[in-house]
Amino acid sequence: MSKKQKSIFNKESLTFLQNYLNNPSPTGFEKEGQKLWLKYLTPYIDEHFVDPYGSAVGVINPKAEFKVVIEAHADEISWFVNYISPDGLIYVIRNGGSDQQIAPSKRVNIHTEKGTVKAVFGWPAIHTRIRSGDGKEPQPKVENIFLDCGARSRKEVEDLGIHVGCVCTFEDGFEELNYDYYICRAIDNRIGGFMIAEVARLLKEKKQQLPFGLYIVNAVQEEVGLRGAEMIAKRIKPNVAIITDVTHDTTTPMINKNIEGEIKCGGGPSITYGPAVHNILRDLIIKTAKKNDIPHQLHAVSRSTGTDTDAFAYSNDGTPSALISLPLRYMHTTVEMVKKDDIENTIQLIYQTLLNITPKTNFQYL
Repeated sequence: MSKKQKSIFNKESLTFLQNYLNNPSPTGFEKEGQKLWLKYLTPYIDEHFVDPYGSAVGVINPKAEFKVVIEAHADEISWFVNYISPDGLIYVIRNGGSDQQIAPSKRVNIHTEKGTVKAVFGWPAIHTRIRSGDGKEPQPKVENIFLDCGARSRKEVEDLGIHVGCVCTFEDGFEELNYDYYICRAIDNRIGGFMIAEVARLLKEKKQQLPFGLYIVNAVQEEVGLRGAEMIAKRIKPNVAIITDVTHDTTTPMINKNIEGEIKCGGGPSITYGPAVHNILRDLIIKTAKKNDIPHQLHAVSRSTGTDTDAFAYSNDGTPSALISLPLRYMHTTVEMVKKDDIENTIQLIYQTLLNITPKTNFQYL
C-alpha cells in the first residue's frame, strides 16, 4: 500500500470479503455468489443488469456514451459428478482447471437440489497402495480419484440427491495468516470481484464524478475459456476495459523465473505487456502508479494473457484493454495466498487510473 494512503478497508468490506470468498461459486453455477456481490455493490451504483448466463454488471452514469469497463471473473474451479459406482463411490471430471494432484484427502461439498452433501476425496493409505512393477507410487489422476460420501451403494448416493452433473467444490475457507496474508480456495478470482466493488465504493464515498459511464463487471465462466467476458463485452460495447485477475507469485520453489518472470507477493499489482494489452492504456496505468507512489511490477506474456483481457480486447472490432493482476501463491489449490497490501494497492491503482481517463483520451496508435 502506498505510504500516503491509509487502509481503505472497513469492517463492512472485510466482512463482505470473507463471506464472498467462502461462498461457493463454481463455473456455470455462479448465481449465489453474484447475489452477494450485487447486494454489496448496489449502494455504490446507479443501476445494474444481469445477462442470461449470470454475468453481473453495476453501472455508474448509465446514460453516458463513452463506456469504461472494470472487470473480474466470478467463477471458481470445481468438479462434476461423472459416474456413480455400484458400491457408492463417485467419480468426477473437471469443471475448469481443477488439479487432481491436490485432491486426495480433501473435503468437498456436493451441491444438490436437496442441499449440500459432504464428501471426501478418498485415497489409499501409504501402507496399502498397490505399486506398479517398477515400485513407483500410484499418482492421482482424474480417472482414479473418487469421492466417498458415506454411501455404500449407488442407490444410497442417489437417495442423497446426488446425480451425474452435480457440481462439487472444495470446502477450504478464508483464513488470515501471519504478516497480513489471506488464504482461501477460489481467491482466483473472487478477489477481483471484491476489488472492483471497492473501487465503486471509493468513487461513491469520495463523491467522484466520472465523465463517462463506468461498468463494473463480474463475469462468469472465465475458467472454461473466457466465455462470460465474450458475451458481456458484446453487450456493453465498451470504449475501454481494465481487467483484474490474479497472477503467479514466481518466487516459490519449483517455478522457473527464466520462463515465468519474477513476480512476488508484497511487490504490488502486476501490469502486463502483451499483444492483447493496449500500449497506450497500459502506459497510462504505469504513469498513474508512478505518480501516486503505488508499488507495481511488470510482467510479459508471449501470446494471450489467458484472462478476460483477451475477450474484451478482441471484441467489437477491438477494445483498448489492459490487465492489472494481483500476485498470488499456489493458484488452483485450496490455499491460494495473497497479501493485504497488494489488494489495497490494486484497488488504488484501478481507482486512480479511472480518474485519468476521459472521453477525449486518445487511444489511437496512428
